[in-house]
Amino acid sequence: MAVERGDACDLLCLDLPHAEEIRAGLPALPAVETAAVAARALGDPTRLTIAAALQAGGELCVCDVSWVVGQAQNLVSHHLRQLKIAGLVSARRDGRLVMYALTPRARVLLPVVLGETAAVVEG
Repeated sequence: MAVERGDACDLLCLDLPHAEEIRAGLPALPAVETAAVAARALGDPTRLTIAAALQAGGELCVCDVSWVVGQAQNLVSHHLRQLKIAGLVSARRDGRLVMYALTPRARVLLPVVLGETAAVVEG
């Protein structure tokens, strides 16, 4: 019984100049790793919703984010911490409150992830 290999070439036909040009243009491993962390962070529906709330509301405290997304405060706090570790959220203390906001990187990445590419191109 033959195994069908429809996803692989039957012979090696490397276009070396073209392949080298592509290889030289690839981002460095540290940049790819950072991007993967951000992608994983926004891959969770709760974190994506929290990020969308911050996009709409600007700077919010965890209490406000919790109410807006309809999730428990401790859960929202956990997810905000994950977004902060991924470099997508910044936090600043304002008296007894901690205020959260999207980083510039997240403001660019979030519309793309949400499929709002027209807003990124036009804005």
